[in-house]
Amino acid sequence: MIFKTFETERLRMQPVTVADAAFILELLNTPKWLQHIGDRNVHTLVDATNYIQTKMQPQLERLGFSNYTVIRKSDNAKIGTCGLYDREGLEGIDIGFAFLPAYEGKGYGFESANRLKQAAFQEFGITTIGAITTKENMASQKLLEKLGLQQVGTTILPNDNEELLLYKLERDS
Repeated sequence: MIFKTFETERLRMQPVTVADAAFILELLNTPKWLQHIGDRNVHTLVDATNYIQTKMQPQLERLGFSNYTVIRKSDNAKIGTCGLYDREGLEGIDIGFAFLPAYEGKGYGFESANRLKQAAFQEFGITTIGAITTKENMASQKLLEKLGLQQVGTTILPNDNEELLLYKLERDS
């Protein structure tokens, strides 16, 4: 099955595959990932491969969208991920993003998330996008608001005890 890829002026986004295992291993162990998203117990290449195969690819095969590796066109560097997620404990589809520290603060998060937001509404038929973030993650909150999402409350995910900020955006009809 062929899955969609997306482009912006500076970026290419393609579904995460096992070929991205070394990159995913690095990303999931950055200080901000661990602080704001949490330890996924991905500490080896084998762990990263298993994580991709069990956490990312099943949703891609089921819904046609999931997590995308964000690649900078100018040098083909894998700089982050951006995705549309069917998360346990959340109603609807959730947008999320994470970047390696060297690529933060350069507009790549907005550029990739805005493109996926368009795809969600125009290509995948999604009518509402949600998002969650920690109360301390001001950069994520600002990016979600720049994308047009508004905080609508808080939520606690299954098997977790941290209260997260909950954001929503409805597709214009």
